Amino acid sequence: MAVTLHDIALLLAERGQKQYGREAVSQLDHALQCAHLAEEAGETPATVVAALLHDLGHLLAPAAAEHEARAPRQDDLHQYVALPFLRGVLPEAVLEPIRMHVDAKRYLCAVDAGYWAALSPASQHSLELQGGAYGLVECARFAEQPFAQEAIRLRRYDDLAKVPGRGTPPLPHYLAMLDAVRQTAGPD
Repeated sequence: MAVTLHDIALLLAERGQKQYGREAVSQLDHALQCAHLAEEAGETPATVVAALLHDLGHLLAPAAAEHEARAPRQDDLHQYVALPFLRGVLPEAVLEPIRMHVDAKRYLCAVDAGYWAALSPASQHSLELQGGAYGLVECARFAEQPFAQEAIRLRRYDDLAKVPGRGTPPLPHYLAMLDAVRQTAGPD
């Protein structure tokens, strides 16, 4: 069942008030910061929307209400949870970077010597649950995929979007962009 723009707005505005894992920001603050960083970098509207929605699966996951602030013991596969709800609503240019943003972290840990050390402790913990750094074959497979570069850039915004009190445009600014991307999306 696809979600509507209204459903997404409610999820972000209501469930998004909860703490983002063990980070010092809420889910909504993280989403807005990530989208703002992408927008400031001159990304396409589709990539900005992917940045906004990349962790929507955390808000949709059945266990989300119980585990927001605790250290999880297993990966919730949040990068996949939202896709069935967003498919048919948004183009692949939004969906694929969302799907690949966890893989991008695994890729960056393998190809960027300082990347792992720069991750927050919560991101380091989740990386271990997500399978750790990629090997050479996995890196090559990842890099060959369409939207891999967008996913890598999204991942970098994701890593920087955890600053308490950082100013961003309000949610309606990005919902308008999401609606414009949705309206221009043709059949896949």
